[in-house]
Amino acid sequence: MKGLLYYGNRDLRYSEDIETPQIRNANEVQIDVAWCGICGSDLHEYLEGPLFMPTVADHISGKKMPLCIGHEFSGVVKTIGKDVTHVKVGDNVVVEATTHCSDRPRFCNDHSKCLACSQGFFNCCSRLSFTGLGTDHGGFSDTVVVGADHVLKIPDNIPLDIGALVEPLSVAWHAVERSNLREGQSALVLGGGPIGLAVVMALQGHNAGKIVVSEPAEIRRQFAANLGVEVFNPTEHDDCVGALRELMGIKEGFDASYDCSGVPATLLQSIEALGPKGIAINVAVWPNVPTPYMPMDLTFQEKTATGSMCYTITDFEQVIEALHTGQMSMEKVRMLITGKINLKDGIEQGFARLISHKEQNVKILVTPHAI
Repeated sequence: MKGLLYYGNRDLRYSEDIETPQIRNANEVQIDVAWCGICGSDLHEYLEGPLFMPTVADHISGKKMPLCIGHEFSGVVKTIGKDVTHVKVGDNVVVEATTHCSDRPRFCNDHSKCLACSQGFFNCCSRLSFTGLGTDHGGFSDTVVVGADHVLKIPDNIPLDIGALVEPLSVAWHAVERSNLREGQSALVLGGGPIGLAVVMALQGHNAGKIVVSEPAEIRRQFAANLGVEVFNPTEHDDCVGALRELMGIKEGFDASYDCSGVPATLLQSIEALGPKGIAINVAVWPNVPTPYMPMDLTFQEKTATGSMCYTITDFEQVIEALHTGQMSMEKVRMLITGKINLKDGIEQGFARLISHKEQNVKILVTPHAI
Protein backbone atom coordinates (compact mmCIF):
# COMPACT_ATOMS: atom_id res chain seq x y z
CA MET A 1 0.00 0.00 0.00
CA LYS A 2 0.92 3.68 -0.12
CA GLY A 3 1.88 5.57 3.00
CA LEU A 4 4.00 8.18 4.74
CA LEU A 5 6.54 6.29 6.83
CA TYR A 6 8.12 7.96 9.85
CA TYR A 7 11.80 7.07 10.24
CA GLY A 8 12.77 9.73 12.79
CA ASN A 9 13.57 13.41 13.21
CA ARG A 10 12.67 15.28 10.00
CA ASP A 11 12.69 11.96 8.17
CA LEU A 12 9.29 11.22 6.65
CA ARG A 13 9.21 9.16 3.46
CA TYR A 14 6.46 8.44 0.94
CA SER A 15 6.37 4.80 -0.13
CA GLU A 16 4.15 2.66 -2.35
CA ASP A 17 5.73 -0.59 -1.13
CA ILE A 18 4.33 -0.99 2.40
CA GLU A 19 2.80 -4.31 3.37
CA THR A 20 -0.97 -3.86 3.68
CA PRO A 21 -2.06 -4.60 7.27
CA GLN A 22 -4.44 -7.53 7.69
CA ILE A 23 -6.86 -8.55 10.43
CA ARG A 24 -5.07 -10.64 13.05
CA ASN A 25 -7.93 -11.64 15.34
CA ALA A 26 -11.70 -11.76 15.67
CA ASN A 27 -12.07 -8.33 17.26
CA GLU A 28 -10.42 -6.15 14.61
CA VAL A 29 -11.58 -4.00 11.72
CA GLN A 30 -9.76 -3.27 8.47
CA ILE A 31 -10.51 0.23 7.16
CA ASP A 32 -9.86 1.90 3.81
CA VAL A 33 -8.72 5.41 4.77
CA ALA A 34 -10.73 8.31 3.32
CA TRP A 35 -9.18 11.40 4.94
CA CYS A 36 -6.53 12.00 7.59
CA GLY A 37 -5.75 15.36 9.19
CA ILE A 38 -2.25 16.59 9.97
CA CYS A 39 -2.15 17.20 13.71
CA GLY A 40 0.12 19.44 15.74
CA SER A 41 1.39 16.27 17.40
CA ASP A 42 2.44 14.99 13.97
CA LEU A 43 4.38 18.21 13.41
CA HIS A 44 6.06 17.92 16.82
CA GLU A 45 6.94 14.32 16.02
CA TYR A 46 8.44 15.35 12.69
CA LEU A 47 10.38 18.38 13.99
CA GLU A 48 11.42 17.25 17.46
CA GLY A 49 10.91 13.47 17.60
CA PRO A 50 10.91 10.67 18.07
CA LEU A 51 8.54 11.61 20.90
CA PHE A 52 5.73 9.05 20.70
CA MET A 53 6.98 6.88 17.87
CA PRO A 54 8.76 3.83 19.32
CA THR A 55 12.46 3.37 18.62
CA VAL A 56 12.19 0.10 20.54
CA ALA A 57 9.16 -2.15 20.99
CA ASP A 58 5.93 -0.21 21.66
CA HIS A 59 4.38 -1.02 25.08
CA ILE A 60 1.10 -2.08 23.46
CA SER A 61 1.96 -3.68 20.13
CA GLY A 62 5.64 -4.51 20.38
CA LYS A 63 6.17 -2.74 17.04
CA LYS A 64 8.65 0.01 16.27
CA MET A 65 9.22 2.59 13.57
CA PRO A 66 9.21 3.01 10.65
CA LEU A 67 5.42 3.19 10.82
CA CYS A 68 2.87 5.22 8.89
CA ILE A 69 1.98 8.32 10.86
CA GLY A 70 -1.51 9.90 11.20
CA HIS A 71 -4.22 9.50 13.86
CA GLU A 72 -7.05 11.89 12.83
CA PHE A 73 -8.83 9.84 10.20
CA SER A 74 -12.07 8.60 8.74
CA GLY A 75 -12.67 5.74 6.35
CA VAL A 76 -14.85 2.92 5.08
CA VAL A 77 -14.95 -0.56 6.62
CA LYS A 78 -13.29 -3.08 4.29
CA THR A 79 -13.21 -6.27 6.40
CA ILE A 80 -14.33 -7.23 9.90
CA GLY A 81 -13.29 -9.92 12.34
CA LYS A 82 -15.82 -12.67 13.11
CA ASP A 83 -16.74 -11.22 16.53
CA VAL A 84 -17.42 -7.68 15.27
CA THR A 85 -21.14 -6.83 15.23
CA HIS A 86 -21.51 -3.06 15.63
CA VAL A 87 -20.13 -2.14 12.19
CA LYS A 88 -20.30 -3.89 8.83
CA VAL A 89 -18.43 -3.80 5.54
CA GLY A 90 -19.17 -0.53 3.72
CA ASP A 91 -19.92 1.55 6.83
CA ASN A 92 -18.41 5.03 7.10
CA VAL A 93 -16.43 5.17 10.33
CA VAL A 94 -14.02 7.15 12.47
CA VAL A 95 -11.39 5.79 14.83
CA GLU A 96 -10.77 6.67 18.47
CA ALA A 97 -7.00 6.50 18.14
CA THR A 98 -5.70 5.83 21.66
CA THR A 99 -4.43 2.36 22.53
CA HIS A 100 -4.07 1.11 26.08
CA CYS A 101 -3.79 -2.00 28.22
CA SER A 102 -7.07 -3.40 26.89
CA ASP A 103 -5.52 -3.55 23.42
CA ARG A 104 -2.59 -5.74 24.45
CA PRO A 105 -4.46 -9.05 23.91
CA ARG A 106 -4.64 -8.15 20.20
CA PHE A 107 -0.84 -8.30 20.03
CA CYS A 108 0.40 -10.56 22.84
CA ASN A 109 -0.62 -12.91 25.65
CA ASP A 110 -0.10 -10.31 28.39
CA HIS A 111 -3.57 -9.28 29.63
CA SER A 112 -2.31 -7.25 32.60
CA LYS A 113 -3.72 -3.77 33.20
CA CYS A 114 -2.26 -0.69 34.81
CA LEU A 115 -4.13 0.98 37.68
CA ALA A 116 -5.79 3.58 35.43
CA CYS A 117 -7.10 0.95 32.99
CA SER A 118 -8.29 -1.30 35.82
CA GLN A 119 -10.41 1.66 36.97
CA GLY A 120 -11.71 2.38 33.46
CA PHE A 121 -9.61 5.52 32.91
CA PHE A 122 -8.21 4.31 29.59
CA ASN A 123 -7.05 7.75 28.42
CA CYS A 124 -4.79 7.87 31.51
CA CYS A 125 -3.16 4.50 30.78
CA SER A 126 0.48 4.31 31.86
CA ARG A 127 1.23 2.53 28.56
CA LEU A 128 -0.85 4.95 26.48
CA SER A 129 -0.06 4.94 22.78
CA PHE A 130 -1.83 5.79 19.52
CA THR A 131 -2.69 4.24 16.21
CA GLY A 132 -0.57 6.30 13.82
CA LEU A 133 1.65 7.62 16.57
CA GLY A 134 3.26 4.56 18.08
CA THR A 135 1.16 1.39 18.15
CA ASP A 136 0.68 0.59 14.48
CA HIS A 137 0.31 2.08 11.02
CA GLY A 138 -1.95 5.14 10.95
CA GLY A 139 -4.09 7.16 8.61
CA PHE A 140 -1.48 8.55 6.22
CA SER A 141 -1.85 5.32 4.27
CA ASP A 142 -4.33 3.31 2.21
CA THR A 143 -5.43 0.86 4.89
CA VAL A 144 -5.51 0.63 8.68
CA VAL A 145 -6.35 -2.24 11.03
CA VAL A 146 -7.59 -1.29 14.51
CA GLY A 147 -9.38 -2.86 17.45
CA ALA A 148 -13.14 -2.92 16.95
CA ASP A 149 -13.71 -1.18 20.30
CA HIS A 150 -12.12 1.95 18.80
CA VAL A 151 -14.31 2.08 15.68
CA LEU A 152 -17.47 4.20 15.53
CA LYS A 153 -19.96 4.37 12.69
CA ILE A 154 -20.89 7.87 11.56
CA PRO A 155 -24.36 8.82 10.26
CA ASP A 156 -24.88 9.44 6.56
CA ASN A 157 -25.28 13.19 7.10
CA ILE A 158 -21.67 13.51 8.33
CA PRO A 159 -19.34 13.55 5.29
CA LEU A 160 -16.07 11.66 5.56
CA ASP A 161 -13.97 14.84 5.41
CA ILE A 162 -15.86 16.22 8.42
CA GLY A 163 -15.48 12.78 9.98
CA ALA A 164 -11.71 13.20 9.99
CA LEU A 165 -12.18 16.15 12.37
CA VAL A 166 -14.09 14.11 14.95
CA GLU A 167 -10.77 13.19 16.60
CA PRO A 168 -9.50 16.76 17.25
CA LEU A 169 -13.05 17.83 18.17
CA SER A 170 -13.09 15.02 20.73
CA VAL A 171 -9.86 16.34 22.27
CA ALA A 172 -11.64 19.65 22.72
CA TRP A 173 -14.90 18.07 23.86
CA HIS A 174 -13.07 16.13 26.57
CA ALA A 175 -11.43 19.35 27.80
CA VAL A 176 -14.81 21.06 28.13
CA GLU A 177 -16.23 18.00 29.89
CA ARG A 178 -13.28 18.09 32.33
CA SER A 179 -14.15 21.67 33.22
CA ASN A 180 -17.77 20.76 34.15
CA LEU A 181 -18.88 23.89 32.33
CA ARG A 182 -22.55 24.69 32.78
CA GLU A 183 -24.77 26.22 30.12
CA GLY A 184 -24.31 29.98 29.91
CA GLN A 185 -20.99 30.09 31.76
CA SER A 186 -18.07 32.10 30.39
CA ALA A 187 -14.91 30.69 28.86
CA LEU A 188 -11.45 31.95 27.90
CA VAL A 189 -9.50 30.08 25.21
CA LEU A 190 -5.80 30.87 25.09
CA GLY A 191 -4.50 30.12 21.60
CA GLY A 192 -6.35 30.21 18.29
CA GLY A 193 -4.65 27.27 16.58
CA PRO A 194 -6.43 24.07 15.50
CA ILE A 195 -7.12 22.80 19.03
CA GLY A 196 -8.08 26.25 20.33
CA LEU A 197 -10.62 26.61 17.52
CA ALA A 198 -11.87 23.08 18.20
CA VAL A 199 -12.36 24.07 21.85
CA VAL A 200 -14.50 26.99 20.63
CA MET A 201 -16.65 24.52 18.68
CA ALA A 202 -16.93 22.24 21.71
CA LEU A 203 -17.88 25.17 23.95
CA GLN A 204 -20.59 26.18 21.50
CA GLY A 205 -21.76 22.57 21.48
CA HIS A 206 -22.08 22.82 25.28
CA ASN A 207 -24.06 26.09 25.02
CA ALA A 208 -21.43 28.19 26.74
CA GLY A 209 -22.11 31.87 27.32
CA LYS A 210 -19.43 34.46 26.56
CA ILE A 211 -16.42 32.94 24.79
CA VAL A 212 -13.20 34.91 24.31
CA VAL A 213 -10.19 33.71 22.29
CA SER A 214 -6.83 35.29 23.13
CA GLU A 215 -4.46 34.98 20.17
CA PRO A 216 -1.59 37.24 18.97
CA ALA A 217 -1.73 36.23 15.26
CA GLU A 218 -4.22 38.31 13.26
CA ILE A 219 -5.11 35.51 10.83
CA ARG A 220 -5.95 33.13 13.65
CA ARG A 221 -8.00 35.81 15.43
CA GLN A 222 -9.99 36.16 12.23
CA PHE A 223 -10.59 32.40 12.13
CA ALA A 224 -11.94 32.60 15.67
CA ALA A 225 -14.08 35.66 14.90
CA ASN A 226 -15.59 33.80 11.94
CA LEU A 227 -16.81 31.18 14.40
CA GLY A 228 -18.80 33.88 16.16
CA VAL A 229 -16.77 34.53 19.31
CA GLU A 230 -15.01 37.56 20.76
CA VAL A 231 -11.28 37.86 20.08
CA PHE A 232 -8.51 39.46 22.13
CA ASN A 233 -5.02 40.52 21.02
CA PRO A 234 -2.64 40.08 23.98
CA THR A 235 0.11 42.08 22.26
CA GLU A 236 -2.00 45.24 22.58
CA HIS A 237 -2.09 45.17 26.39
CA ASP A 238 0.54 45.62 29.09
CA ASP A 239 -1.82 44.04 31.61
CA CYS A 240 -3.44 41.17 29.73
CA VAL A 241 -5.14 39.69 32.77
CA GLY A 242 -6.68 43.02 33.76
CA ALA A 243 -7.90 43.63 30.21
CA LEU A 244 -9.38 40.14 29.99
CA ARG A 245 -11.21 40.57 33.27
CA GLU A 246 -12.63 43.90 32.05
CA LEU A 247 -14.27 41.98 29.19
CA MET A 248 -16.39 40.24 31.81
CA GLY A 249 -17.97 43.48 33.03
CA ILE A 250 -19.05 43.26 36.65
CA LYS A 251 -17.65 39.73 37.06
CA GLU A 252 -14.12 39.28 38.35
CA GLY A 253 -13.09 36.72 35.78
CA PHE A 254 -14.02 33.74 33.64
CA ASP A 255 -15.74 30.59 34.83
CA ALA A 256 -13.33 28.39 32.88
CA SER A 257 -10.16 28.75 30.84
CA TYR A 258 -8.46 26.44 28.34
CA ASP A 259 -4.75 26.84 27.63
CA CYS A 260 -4.16 25.62 24.09
CA SER A 261 -0.82 27.41 23.66
CA GLY A 262 1.41 25.78 26.23
CA VAL A 263 3.77 28.62 27.10
CA PRO A 264 4.43 30.01 30.59
CA ALA A 265 2.58 33.29 29.95
CA THR A 266 -0.64 31.58 28.89
CA LEU A 267 -0.50 29.11 31.76
CA LEU A 268 -0.36 32.00 34.25
CA GLN A 269 -3.09 33.91 32.44
CA SER A 270 -5.33 30.84 32.41
CA ILE A 271 -5.27 30.88 36.23
CA GLU A 272 -5.16 34.62 36.93
CA ALA A 273 -8.03 35.48 34.54
CA LEU A 274 -10.42 33.15 36.37
CA GLY A 275 -13.13 34.30 38.72
CA PRO A 276 -13.78 32.73 42.15
CA LYS A 277 -14.04 28.91 42.00
CA GLY A 278 -12.98 29.02 38.34
CA ILE A 279 -11.20 26.13 36.65
CA ALA A 280 -8.19 26.24 34.32
CA ILE A 281 -7.74 23.32 31.92
CA ASN A 282 -4.39 22.67 30.28
CA VAL A 283 -5.07 21.22 26.82
CA ALA A 284 -1.66 21.96 25.30
CA VAL A 285 1.14 19.41 25.02
CA TRP A 286 4.12 20.89 26.85
CA PRO A 287 7.79 20.12 26.43
CA ASN A 288 9.31 18.28 29.37
CA VAL A 289 10.38 21.42 31.23
CA PRO A 290 9.08 23.00 34.47
CA THR A 291 7.31 26.35 34.58
CA PRO A 292 6.65 28.55 37.65
CA TYR A 293 3.28 29.66 38.97
CA MET A 294 2.06 31.18 42.23
CA PRO A 295 0.19 28.57 44.32
CA MET A 296 -1.71 31.30 46.17
CA ASP A 297 -3.24 32.41 42.85
CA LEU A 298 -5.21 29.18 43.14
CA THR A 299 -5.68 29.15 46.89
CA PHE A 300 -7.07 32.63 47.55
CA GLN A 301 -10.29 32.10 45.59
CA GLU A 302 -10.28 28.30 45.55
CA LYS A 303 -9.55 28.06 41.86
CA THR A 304 -8.63 24.77 40.22
CA ALA A 305 -5.94 24.02 37.65
CA THR A 306 -5.85 20.62 35.99
CA GLY A 307 -5.19 18.90 32.70
CA SER A 308 -7.15 17.17 29.97
CA MET A 309 -5.64 14.08 28.36
CA CYS A 310 -6.80 13.05 24.92
CA TYR A 311 -10.40 11.73 24.97
CA THR A 312 -12.58 8.73 25.65
CA ILE A 313 -14.87 6.71 23.41
CA THR A 314 -17.76 8.58 25.07
CA ASP A 315 -16.35 11.90 23.85
CA PHE A 316 -16.34 10.52 20.29
CA GLU A 317 -19.93 9.35 20.63
CA GLN A 318 -21.05 12.74 21.92
CA VAL A 319 -19.20 14.69 19.22
CA ILE A 320 -20.74 12.48 16.51
CA GLU A 321 -24.19 13.02 18.02
CA ALA A 322 -23.63 16.79 18.30
CA LEU A 323 -22.67 16.96 14.62
CA HIS A 324 -25.53 14.68 13.59
CA THR A 325 -28.19 16.73 15.39
CA GLY A 326 -26.74 20.17 14.57
CA GLN A 327 -25.86 20.89 18.20
CA MET A 328 -22.39 21.52 16.77
CA SER A 329 -22.44 23.40 13.45
CA MET A 330 -21.10 21.31 10.57
CA GLU A 331 -20.80 24.50 8.53
CA LYS A 332 -18.47 26.01 11.13
CA VAL A 333 -16.50 22.77 11.44
CA ARG A 334 -15.94 22.79 7.69
CA MET A 335 -14.37 26.25 8.03
CA LEU A 336 -11.50 24.58 9.88
CA ILE A 337 -10.48 22.66 6.75
CA THR A 338 -8.01 24.91 4.95
CA GLY A 339 -6.54 22.41 2.51
CA LYS A 340 -7.04 19.01 0.90
CA ILE A 341 -4.12 17.19 -0.70
CA ASN A 342 -3.13 13.78 -2.03
CA LEU A 343 -1.06 11.40 0.08
CA LYS A 344 1.93 11.55 -2.28
CA ASP A 345 2.06 15.33 -1.73
CA GLY A 346 1.70 15.09 2.04
CA ILE A 347 5.28 16.02 2.89
CA GLU A 348 5.79 19.02 0.59
CA GLN A 349 2.24 20.43 0.51
CA GLY A 350 1.18 19.28 3.95
CA PHE A 351 3.88 19.10 6.60
CA ALA A 352 6.15 21.72 4.98
CA ARG A 353 3.24 24.10 4.42
CA LEU A 354 2.07 23.88 8.01
CA ILE A 355 5.60 24.41 9.31
CA SER A 356 6.24 27.45 7.10
CA HIS A 357 2.74 28.99 7.10
CA LYS A 358 1.00 27.64 10.19
CA GLU A 359 -0.89 30.88 10.89
CA GLN A 360 -2.61 30.63 7.49
CA ASN A 361 -3.81 27.08 8.00
CA VAL A 362 -5.96 25.25 10.50
CA LYS A 363 -6.45 21.70 9.25
CA ILE A 364 -4.98 20.17 6.11
CA LEU A 365 -6.58 16.84 5.15
CA VAL A 366 -4.71 14.15 3.27
CA THR A 367 -6.27 11.37 1.16
CA PRO A 368 -4.81 8.30 -0.58
CA HIS A 369 -7.43 8.69 -3.29
CA ALA A 370 -7.51 10.92 -6.38
CA ILE A 371 -8.80 14.42 -5.71
